[in-house]
Amino acid sequence: MSGHSKFANIKHKKEKNDAAKGKIFTKIGREIAVAVKEGGGPDPSNNSKLQAVIAKAKANNMTNDTIERSIKKAAGDASTDNYEHVVYEGYGPGGIAIIVDCLTDNRNRTAANVRSAFTKGNGSIGAQGCVSFMFDKKGQIYVDKEDCDMEADDLMMIALDAGAEDFNEEEDGFEILTDPDSFNEVVAGLESNKIKMSSAEVTMIPQTYGKLTDENDIKCMNRILDLLDDDDDVQEVYHNLEEE
Repeated sequence: MSGHSKFANIKHKKEKNDAAKGKIFTKIGREIAVAVKEGGGPDPSNNSKLQAVIAKAKANNMTNDTIERSIKKAAGDASTDNYEHVVYEGYGPGGIAIIVDCLTDNRNRTAANVRSAFTKGNGSIGAQGCVSFMFDKKGQIYVDKEDCDMEADDLMMIALDAGAEDFNEEEDGFEILTDPDSFNEVVAGLESNKIKMSSAEVTMIPQTYGKLTDENDIKCMNRILDLLDDDDDVQEVYHNLEEE
C-alpha cells in the first residue's frame, strides 16, 4: 500500500541472547504492573492498556504463565503505585531526533542518567515537545515472512478487515500500522487467524529520517542508544536515524 518503510523502531525486538531477553521481560513486567494499576485492574477485557502490553509481551515470546504471574503480582503489589511515566526529548549527533520513554520511581535519578547518556554521546536534552512533533503515534505490528505461509495480499486483507490503516511489505517481513485506538482489535484479528507476530506495540513512527555519515557521529549515536538501553528506568527509545 503506502510507500517506503523503515523498521527503525524494531531493531531491539529480536534479542540475541538470554540476558538481553531477560532485560526485555523485566521492562515488560514493569509495564504490565503500571497498566494494571492505571488501566483499570487485572482483567484485560476491561483494560485496553493491559491488552496492549500483553500483545507486546507475547510478541517478545513471553509465555502466558509468565504474563499471568506478572498480572497477579501487580494486582497485589502496592509498590507499583510509585512508578510514573516520564518522557525526555532531545537530539543526537547530526540533529537526530530522540525520544526516551521511562517508567521510574525516582525522577531525579532517571533525569541524571538520561542526561548523562546524551552528554556522553555528544547529544543534548531539549524542551518537552522539541522533537515529538516529528513522530506519529501508531500501533506497529511486524510479521516475519519465515513465520507466515500466507500470501501478502491475503495477510493485508486480514489486517485491513481487522481495522489496520496501512500495510507494507519488506524483504524479510510485513509491517502493519494501526491507529493506537484500533491496535488491540487488529492484534486480536491476527491472533484469531493464527498469525505469529514478531513485534506488536504502540510506538512512535518518524515522519522523516536522518542519516549519519561521519564515523564519529555514528559511534556517538550508538553510545547514546547503548547507555539508554542499559538503564533499567528506560522502557523505550525512539529515534529517526535511518538504519542501513
